Amino acid sequence: MRRLSIVLAMSIAATSALAQTAPAMSDLFLKAKAQVRGGAWQDALKTMDALETEAAKPGNEEAMKRLRTPLAFYRGVCEANLGQADQARTSFQVFLAEQPNAVLDPSMYSSKALAALEDARRASAPAVPGAAPAGSHGLYTAFQEFKAPPNSNDPVDERWGDGPVRWIMTAEEKKAWANLQSGGERVEFVDKFWESRNPNPGSPDNVYKTSFERRVAFADARFVQDEKKRGSLTDRGMVFVILGPPTYGGRRPIKPGEDSSEAAGMSSVSSGDVKTALAGATVAAPSGRLSTSQAASLVDRMTGPSTQAAESNNNYQEVWHYRKELLPKNVGYLQVDVTFVTKQGYGVDVLQRDDPTLMTLAAAKKRPE
Repeated sequence: MRRLSIVLAMSIAATSALAQTAPAMSDLFLKAKAQVRGGAWQDALKTMDALETEAAKPGNEEAMKRLRTPLAFYRGVCEANLGQADQARTSFQVFLAEQPNAVLDPSMYSSKALAALEDARRASAPAVPGAAPAGSHGLYTAFQEFKAPPNSNDPVDERWGDGPVRWIMTAEEKKAWANLQSGGERVEFVDKFWESRNPNPGSPDNVYKTSFERRVAFADARFVQDEKKRGSLTDRGMVFVILGPPTYGGRRPIKPGEDSSEAAGMSSVSSGDVKTALAGATVAAPSGRLSTSQAASLVDRMTGPSTQAAESNNNYQEVWHYRKELLPKNVGYLQVDVTFVTKQGYGVDVLQRDDPTLMTLAAAKKRPE
């Protein structure tokens, strides 16, 4: 295994390229490295946030590609030393996607950073037997290599508005579509629909339409959950169609007690079982009643740690991380984490509709100006 030389080589190459093509980014990158060496973890993260904001500016795309892996490494180091275990894991997963055999020199990096790197290496393995892992760069790379099958776009018939195009239609457009009666009216509506989103009005090469249809084809191929629903109509498909591939992502099991909706973990005893037991014990008691301590003791026996269901590989969460450069321009976040939860009795890859996610999706749905 290669040690620190990997990071040094990437840093030197990135710094050299940036100095020629993006001097402002080069200065920020050097500043972040110096802060990492000095142990100023929080300051380094702020500098890297500023660097990514600079990288999101037009013309800096190629420079950002060179920075992605070394930045992920330095982020992981900072996050590990700040005790941000989950963030460090995902950052190091990005780094390991490009440098899977890398290890750190223990004389130069803390035990926290070394442990976080190994944690990321273990987490990079598929968490669910038989399921394809999200992978740090898996979706992004797969989409770049994806070739949509010919004639994969949806036909213009009465079902068109119920397809994946529903994710970007406005309320007014949905209402207008529902009132159309003839095939000619539908064709005219669809032509106007795409032209209103054409970044170059009048041009036959509508990049917006082409990109949308390619994302739909990819989602249909990648995110099928059952034969009754297209991949582009699932929660993951919807997010992918609207936002495109994430910067990076990962999947891990949900451990007992970790789910915020189940503070005590996944119990094998229901509240009904507890009520039934209390009623039975009350009837059987000589006095026909239970004391407070007797009732509490019975509840403890029925809901204690021994009654928690064992961890299941069928319960997991998948998180897609969208960094600033991939977010809509009018979204102020530096990163948005989109989470999908799979859990027995809950659903498969169910989108968690938190405010940042909903705001980002709403912003991306807006027609280009």
